Amino acid sequence: MQKNYFLVIILVLAPIFMIAQYTVSGKIISSEDNAPLPGAHIVIQSKNKSTISDNTGYYEIKNLKEGSYYLRVSFLGMETKTEKVDVQKNTSTNIVLDPSMIMSDEVIISAIRATDESPTTYTIMDQSEIEKRNTGKDLPYILKSTPSTVVSSDAGGGIGYTSLRIRGTDLTGINVTLNGVPVNDGESHSVYFVDLPDLASSINDVQIQRGVGTSTNGAASFGASINIKTGEDHVDPHAEINSGYGSFNTLKNTIKFGSGLLNNHWNFSGRLSSVTSDGYVDRASSNLKSAYFSGAYYGENDIFKAIILLGDEKTYQSWYGVPKDSLKTNRTYNPAGEMQDKDGNIIGYYSNQTDNYIQNYYQLHYGHQFNQNLNIASSAFLTTGKGYYESYKNNKKFSDYGIDNPIIGDDTISRTNLIQQKWLDNKYYGLNLSLNYSADKLNLNFGGGWSYYDGDHYGKVIWSQISPIDQFDKNWYFNTGTKSDVNIFIKANYTLGNKLKLYGDLQYRTIDYKIDGTHDDLGDLTQSHKFNFFNPKAGVFYEINEKQNLYFSVGVANREPNRSVFRDADTSQTIVPERLIDFELGYSYKVRLLSVEANVFYMDYKDQFVMTGKINNVGTPIMTNVPNSYRAGIEIVLGTRLIDLIDWNINATLSQNKIDNFTAYVDNWTTWGQEVENIGKTDISFSPNSILSSDISVSPVKNLRLNLFSKYVSRQYIDNTSNTQRSLDPYFVNNFNIYYTIETSFIKQIDLMLSLNNIFNEKYETNAWVYRYYSENTEYEMNGYFPQAEFNFMFGINLKF
Repeated sequence: MQKNYFLVIILVLAPIFMIAQYTVSGKIISSEDNAPLPGAHIVIQSKNKSTISDNTGYYEIKNLKEGSYYLRVSFLGMETKTEKVDVQKNTSTNIVLDPSMIMSDEVIISAIRATDESPTTYTIMDQSEIEKRNTGKDLPYILKSTPSTVVSSDAGGGIGYTSLRIRGTDLTGINVTLNGVPVNDGESHSVYFVDLPDLASSINDVQIQRGVGTSTNGAASFGASINIKTGEDHVDPHAEINSGYGSFNTLKNTIKFGSGLLNNHWNFSGRLSSVTSDGYVDRASSNLKSAYFSGAYYGENDIFKAIILLGDEKTYQSWYGVPKDSLKTNRTYNPAGEMQDKDGNIIGYYSNQTDNYIQNYYQLHYGHQFNQNLNIASSAFLTTGKGYYESYKNNKKFSDYGIDNPIIGDDTISRTNLIQQKWLDNKYYGLNLSLNYSADKLNLNFGGGWSYYDGDHYGKVIWSQISPIDQFDKNWYFNTGTKSDVNIFIKANYTLGNKLKLYGDLQYRTIDYKIDGTHDDLGDLTQSHKFNFFNPKAGVFYEINEKQNLYFSVGVANREPNRSVFRDADTSQTIVPERLIDFELGYSYKVRLLSVEANVFYMDYKDQFVMTGKINNVGTPIMTNVPNSYRAGIEIVLGTRLIDLIDWNINATLSQNKIDNFTAYVDNWTTWGQEVENIGKTDISFSPNSILSSDISVSPVKNLRLNLFSKYVSRQYIDNTSNTQRSLDPYFVNNFNIYYTIETSFIKQIDLMLSLNNIFNEKYETNAWVYRYYSENTEYEMNGYFPQAEFNFMFGINLKF
């Protein structure tokens, strides 16, 4: 494998030395405060060649011949500027833009984002980088190159149900916001990106804060936060048609359009998307549709923006996983929907073993600038979701569904094959508000939010092989979950002298959560819980010189248990919230051709919820508090330009993730009791000690970009026993991408993309589950592994008008 890897690198780099061309680069900055302007559009007039400045304001246009060019630079909230550049060699040109008489919508998310001078560990992925990685896969796969990130796909191909972990923390512990609006489900704390198909096509940028981060709205940031900003903010009218086709009959079609800035005040944009795929795993199909619309008014001191995001997904269930003993013989085996005869033999598969869900987001944002130093931002939101998953069940008891046993002649029938649906119908709405003050030495944010979640959970039996009369027009279970969440915060950045900046952040959060009704086992779920949390954070940022800086921060986060913890808890179990104290120490060094970032973290958990293997009285795994656990490690990010045509970005995470004293519980099916295993210090499940990423980009000829992305993830344990028999093997995966741009006189730009994934055909798994038990003094286990696709491809074409 190593030989193949280096051979690819040599082939990628070989053409570089054959051609020499020139580059124009520099920074786009504001004349007001010399601040960089990320997301500015830079166009070479008459050449239809363009780029977008990155999060530091830096831009670069390659492969230019000698001559004179006119650069047109636009940025919302700034006057458009055209500047002449004479190119006879590699040229560096900084362009300064003056403020226009309209506000920028950056104010919408400014209160919850980290800045360059915050003592916070974060990464920003801008629109141009997202666009190059967007091949139709869900957002986690676009973010997989960021530090400490591991992604997984139930269907194996990155489309459908996908998941993401940062520093070993899954999406229930990662705060996700969309334009400052909470995305995490109010009850489960989860985020299902399958409900937001092709979201990447509407994203302006994403900021990922690792650790506790800064105070934000919504669920607790217990390992990281992901702040997504939508809208492309094009000053000029534009349209795009994007289509792609690839392995597993994957098809992606997207139409994007925008009015540009009309009458210097109005801006409208939209997107329509469709993504379908058969999936790598058997019958793991996806049929995803989405739409995005926004309309905005930009005034001299006001901004008003409305956003609608619609999502509709239908996926065949592939969340059961593949039994371990089938990985070598049939890696794509999917047990979902198996139909059995009376002897338990498989006679077919149920065709509608699907998950069906519609989720829509409605947002209204308003911002007002009182003066140069003071502004206010507010938002109102409504998220609606409704759907079900349908399952074929073999040989089920009527009594489990509250249905009377039918009598046929003299026989009483107690079991039957049937089809069930489990429904969720919910609404999530709220308000956010922030007041932002900025002066020479002090930046101050005061804000907060209120939200309310109302969800109905119910189940229906829609068919049975033997059907009792008048038993199917009712819910077999029904329960409601309601949750109110209020938070207020105040943040301050104060400059002491010229180099030292002090940071303070105080948040108070109060939660009222109630469940009322019966669960699917017909047991009573009625309960109520109240929580009050104080989450302080503090830090210092020191600018050593223009090239180097240093920071240190400490932050506290508290998190309430989610619905499943309350639902599955044993009556004898005492449930308490989790607490995290996060220490971060970081250093960065940046010059023109090299940037280095290093961050040391120590995350001290109290009462963290982990899997123990203990099963409650209805057979469901229980999450239990462990008194003491921690994550400690170092993250290193390196970016360099080896020669003018090569960019190489590397990041590495080396960590230890431990539970101080762990006790496992294993069911004994013979005694109906449990075996207790006192293991002591052990590894936290799904927390690899090493994560390494390499991203090499080469532009050997005009308009051609070659990219080799490599990812290594070390061993991950499936449970918390540190047993290699219950673990995921390390894996090393390589993807090779080719991008080519064609400039024409009738279409602004044609982009061609070919993505070759897992080019060395690595067989690997990224997720799994396991259930252990004893029977007649012998240990057994049930398990499911999630294999990822071997070599696969995606070809795409993007027409920009």
